[in-house]
Amino acid sequence: MSREGNLEAPTRHALDWQNPEFYNEEKLNHELERVFDICHGCRRCVSLCNSFPTLFDLVDNNPTMEVEGVDKKDFMKVVDQCYMCDLCYMTKCPYTPPHEWNLDFPHVMLRAKAIKFKKGEVGVAERLLASTDVHGQFAGIPIVVQVVNAVNNTKLMRNVMEKTLGVDKDAWMPSFATEKFRHGAAKSIDFAVKDGAKTPGKVAIYSTCYVNYNEPGIGHDLLKVLDHNEIPYVLVDKEQCCGMPKLELGDLESVAKSKEVNIAHLVKYARDGYAILSAIPSCTLMFKQEIPLMFPLDADVKLVQEAMWDPFEYLIARKKDGLLKTDFKKPLGKISYHIPCHGRVQNIGKKTEEFLKLIPETSINTVERCSGHAGTYGVKLGSHAMSMKIGKPVAKAMATTEPDYISSDCQLAGHHIEQMMDENGLKKSTLAHPLTLARTAYGIK
Repeated sequence: MSREGNLEAPTRHALDWQNPEFYNEEKLNHELERVFDICHGCRRCVSLCNSFPTLFDLVDNNPTMEVEGVDKKDFMKVVDQCYMCDLCYMTKCPYTPPHEWNLDFPHVMLRAKAIKFKKGEVGVAERLLASTDVHGQFAGIPIVVQVVNAVNNTKLMRNVMEKTLGVDKDAWMPSFATEKFRHGAAKSIDFAVKDGAKTPGKVAIYSTCYVNYNEPGIGHDLLKVLDHNEIPYVLVDKEQCCGMPKLELGDLESVAKSKEVNIAHLVKYARDGYAILSAIPSCTLMFKQEIPLMFPLDADVKLVQEAMWDPFEYLIARKKDGLLKTDFKKPLGKISYHIPCHGRVQNIGKKTEEFLKLIPETSINTVERCSGHAGTYGVKLGSHAMSMKIGKPVAKAMATTEPDYISSDCQLAGHHIEQMMDENGLKKSTLAHPLTLARTAYGIK
């Protein structure tokens, strides 16, 4: 007898992406129909993203009002609205394994995206947009960066980008840095390594594409916070994109290639007892969850998974070890803090909020809902408007306290929220990454 809902914590099965049957389109459609029928009968996830309203409209607007009446060609309309946030699996779905219905909505979406990619149905523009290391070649070349940034901010060029690359002309886009983080990062002071019961006493920094190429200040702030807490650090000797943008496209072969490069370098630090820190939640999640699910038998992947930390997860664990300094010099007033989806999926709790609450004379308004940005979804011509609609309640919730600062561990989400607040006439606040807020609170220049 089947049970209504799942009474146990969800467990994740490995992604069987190297099995030829994974790419069998007939079997995919059979699984999509099975999953969609369960979702249609439940509808608990209707408010999470546009995949579910799209599915339910397809069901409700066909003569049978059942999934069997939906044209299978329309199944991809549901898939295209999924941006792999994983929240339906982690926070909403009552039928995830170990429930007998074994429902994993994100993984069946990923399977559909992988088949679409393999069939050559993903355009050149989408593939280029997901190639962050290619874009990053512009960063660090001062004159080139200044020209590219200036041109990209003109109305004419944004119209061209919309027509050629499918980038919505109204979407916020990051600028390139004049100096890459990895080139300008300060060397660590030679502190003694102080291991705690919960934490290694030395850190290896995985820079991430965004910090390295677009906002290196976030990385510099992380280093300053580590220095203040007398934690020695190194930068990973070599890295490339974590693979998340390619995963969102279903380009699993490219994810595997990135994995081969990154794991070969990261595992050395894992073996040497470093905590590996990444300041972008999506990148951290790739090494904590997505790559291990793709390569469940790879021992090196497992070692990196165990060594990978979110920065505030690490800092709060240091506090529990009695090794975190709380000598904050500057109160920050009112902060509206957004927890990004890829931070929630890590199952680490509200560690950034916990850290910010340590700062005296500082109040935190925490918003735990999807901003709608979701990587490339928030900038594409076909989905930017929907991303703004999804995120509008977040912008309103962030503005309720008229904060001095708005902040999110995902800086892309932060900029997206800032844009929504501006467009909706909400009170102007200063956008600052939580690591920047930590550095400011410590009184570090």
